[in-house]
Amino acid sequence: MKWTEISVQTSNEAVDAISHILEAKGSKGVKIEDAADYKKLRAGKYGEILDLAEIPHIESGAIVTGYYPETENIEEIVTQIKAQTAQLSEFGLNPAPATVIQKPLEETEWQTAWKKYYHPVRVTRYLTVVPEWEDYQKTDTAEKILKLDPGMAFGTGTHPTTKLCLQALEMYLRGGEALLDVGTGSGVLSIAASKMGARDIQAFDLDQVAVDSAMENLKLNSDVQNVKIKANNLLTGITTQADMIVANILAEIIVPLVPQAKACLKPGGLFITSGIIKDKLAEVETELEKYHFEVIEVLQMKDWRAIVAKKPSEKE
Repeated sequence: MKWTEISVQTSNEAVDAISHILEAKGSKGVKIEDAADYKKLRAGKYGEILDLAEIPHIESGAIVTGYYPETENIEEIVTQIKAQTAQLSEFGLNPAPATVIQKPLEETEWQTAWKKYYHPVRVTRYLTVVPEWEDYQKTDTAEKILKLDPGMAFGTGTHPTTKLCLQALEMYLRGGEALLDVGTGSGVLSIAASKMGARDIQAFDLDQVAVDSAMENLKLNSDVQNVKIKANNLLTGITTQADMIVANILAEIIVPLVPQAKACLKPGGLFITSGIIKDKLAEVETELEKYHFEVIEVLQMKDWRAIVAKKPSEKE
């Protein structure tokens, strides 16, 4: 299969946002070259093992690269990436120079070489994301293992927006809940919720490729048997009454989701949203308040925010 490499030349501060954009467009992995990472190295730190002057690196800014198969509409993806990258300045991030470059890439060793960069990662106090090829043993009895294939893209649990959702689930899930996962991507949030005791989980994604990816990841976690996944546009047509809804998507998509979430939540139910760049936080909070949600907590990591909001009980 032939592949296309799409690279965005940007600033250090926009790396996380650009990575999120590329992943949301279906990148089968993301490579980051950040001049700031090189500058953090110190001569002599590695003794005689490493000569820092010989390490290939860029002098300034950052380059974020995504990989797309020939089956994708590359021209449309490039157009969308350019538009969303340019919009980052509206959110307080400087994406300059915001240059988007595409070039063909034959399927070669890069598809397996990237595996050396993925290792088990403890993403919360109790949750550890483990690549499916790693033989990992728990470090304590309370630890829960989330097996994933990072090569499927759509989120590996290590991006700040996903970490915030996982932290919120760990904080607020008590066990026995009915849960809806909107924009499931890799399925990592549904898998984590199941392992933390959620009773009945329905997961949705607009992209059938993401649905297929999530289903494959479910197979890697044989103890997860209570998750149903299907393609759907947000919560359109869904009538389930859930105890909790979780959505790790962009702020622009969260806003139209709010009234749907209110309709699908039981009184007193929780709505956990992430993927919110800090300058969009007020917009999402305003929409939640418009539908009488109570914002009970805002979590943050780097430039990203997650909100835990509560639907009023019948007596409120």
